[in-house]
Order: sequence, then C-alpha cells, then structure tokens
Amino acid sequence: MTGSDAPLRILAHTSAVPRIRREVTRRGLFGLAAAGGAGLLSACGGGSGSGSGGAAATVVPSGPPPSQIATGGPLENAISMYSWGDYDAPKVLKGFTKDEGPTITTDSFGSNEELISKLVASKGTGGYDIVVPTGAFIPQMVQNGLLAPINKELIPNLQYMDPAFLGQAWDPENNYSICKAWGTTGFVYDTTKISRDLTTWKDFIDAAQNEASGKTSVLDDPAEVTGIYYWANGIDWNTTDSAQIDACETFVVDELAPHIAAFDSYPGGQAIPQGTQWLMQVWNGDARIGIMESKTPENWKWVLGSPATELWMDNWAIAEGAPHPEAAHAFIDYVLTPENQLANVDYIGYHTGAKDIEAKAKDEGLEMLDLVFFTPEQIETMKTGEVNDAQQRTVDIWNKAKAAAGA
Repeated sequence: MTGSDAPLRILAHTSAVPRIRREVTRRGLFGLAAAGGAGLLSACGGGSGSGSGGAAATVVPSGPPPSQIATGGPLENAISMYSWGDYDAPKVLKGFTKDEGPTITTDSFGSNEELISKLVASKGTGGYDIVVPTGAFIPQMVQNGLLAPINKELIPNLQYMDPAFLGQAWDPENNYSICKAWGTTGFVYDTTKISRDLTTWKDFIDAAQNEASGKTSVLDDPAEVTGIYYWANGIDWNTTDSAQIDACETFVVDELAPHIAAFDSYPGGQAIPQGTQWLMQVWNGDARIGIMESKTPENWKWVLGSPATELWMDNWAIAEGAPHPEAAHAFIDYVLTPENQLANVDYIGYHTGAKDIEAKAKDEGLEMLDLVFFTPEQIETMKTGEVNDAQQRTVDIWNKAKAAAGA
C-alpha cells in the first residue's frame, strides 16, 4: 500500500459506456478506462469481500476531521447520488422522498475509475452526497480525501446488517463505508444451441472455441476477461508474475479473442432476452434479470464460474464536501431497513448483506434465488480483486483482445 500522500494516477478516457434499460449495475474491480472512465493506478491491496475470508488489506487511516461528520440536525431538502446504473429499486427512492422529504437526483458511472476521476476533478465541490465505490478502492479514496466519515450514530439500522458483511479489511470499523451489495461472476448459455453440460471455465473456453464460436460474449472489463484464463487454470487472479501474465495474454489474444462476438458488460439487458449470443460471461444479478425477462427462460442455464471466480462488494459512502450530509445519512439509514433491503434484492438481484435476507426473500417468493444467494462452499471459491502493479498489463491485454476480436 502506498503512503497517505500517494498520487492518483489517471488514465485517459477510451470509450463511452452503453446505456440500456436495465444496465445492472456495476463493473468489476478493474474496469480501467473501459467505460468512459479514468483509472486509478495505485498499488493498493484489496480486502476480503465477505465473511468467507480473503486477502488482508491496509487499514484505513483516520481521514478528515470530525467536524465534517453530520450531527443529526434537520434534513436538507435534496440528495445527489453518484452510483452504478439502475442500482436501486425505484420504490425505495420514491419511498424515501415520500417518508423523509428530500428529493433524490441520481447520476451513474460505469467504473470505479470514472467515479474517482470525477471526485478528484471536483476536489470536494462536485455536489455529490452519496457515492458507491467497490471495496478495494476505498482505502486510497480515504487517504486522498475523497470520502467523508460516516456518523454511525445516525445509522441505527446498521443493526439489520449481517456482521459477516461489515468490518471488511478495507474499512474495519465501517467509518467510511457500509455494504450495499455483493456479487460474483459466471456465465449463461442457451441449452437449445449448446446441448452438452457446461460447468467450469474450461468448459466455457471449449464451447467458445467450438459450437459457440462467433456467438460468445465476455464482460467488457479487463480483469474479467483475463480472469477467465486465471480461474480456469488455477492461477491467482491477482498475480503479478510476468510469466503468468504473458501466458494469459497469449491465450486471451490469440486463442480466445478470435471467437468472441461481443464485449458486453450488461447482457441481461438485451443479449439474453433477445438471444443475441449463445454463451455469455455475466454477473449473477444481471444473469437473473436477463433470464427473467427472456420469453424462453427455460432455454437458459446459469453457471457459477468454477473452480474459482470473483467476489466483489459495492459500498454506500459519503463524498467529501457533500452538500447534504444530514439527508445523506438519513438515506443510508432508510435503505438498511429490512423491507427496503428486500425490495433492492428483488430489483437488482444481488445480496445486500442484510441479516436473514435469504430467508425473507424465500418467504416472499422471490424468483431465481439461486442466482442471488450462495452456499458457504460456493463463496469459498470466490476471490476478491486487488488494485496492484499488474493493472496496466491487464488493460493492455484487454485492448489487444478487443482488437483481435474486431470489437
């Protein structure tokens, strides 16, 4: 981990983020410049993404002075939120305004790097109150004064959170962040086009190179694309070994990319319902939405990537210089109530870290919960990402793969 005065090194923008109706909702830890955003390229270790354990990360420093913490005074009349696209149940947003008063304005980003770039550029004057970064990015965001501390006395509904999803390595005391949602990566395939059972990343690769050649999509995210190789071959996803990275590049660029038809981070919005591709790498919540919106859901099969895959966690946080800190705290507290947590689970298709949320979702008859909740054994196979020195190589491989695929 770099020191508290570590610079934020920013990559140039490369492309625009596609906006679709249900672009659920977030990108992976290393969406470096992949979605119209800029990149944070500091070597900051990631932490555990769930109660299943994980790599240790640097403890968050003390940060801004206590005078910037909300005190529980009257709520301001508005909130501005900067988050992943379509990441909150509309009924929850409308309910907050109806019950508490402040109106909510939302703006969306396509990557953590895009979020950080905008916060750096605004220097605390961007007007955002609530932001939703992924866990591994939080320590350096705090060190560089991009996040304000949370007054947990104003968040009594923390009592409804499962302790397994609090106290993560990137923020052990939850002084700057509270779990919003977490998820993982796998793939879906059309069983009417691919008749054999696919169960692993090696199966995904084999099908992509054979019967699904030219009808396969991967996530438009550097680490997800390279992850396919690492996960399939039992290699640490966060490797900085140059020989392993070289082998990954050879495979992804020369062997996989020629068979790829699309780099699509949101296949649940269009590609799955429309059957555009036959085999698609996808995040679990997006897979759930795509299958549920398909006219032939029985044709699609979801597979959790194995023998290993990703685990990410997005977090509620308050931007430094937030103009409406009282309302921001009130909103975070509001969404943590059991009924609002359940509404968000149903809408976004991701586990929100709330206590007993799986049992409540089953009681309410929510659909396709095997794509939302995972067993301890499955969680043990999920690995959190790191912001490390291999990032630029990962981006380079992704760029070369897109060129080789003609994307």
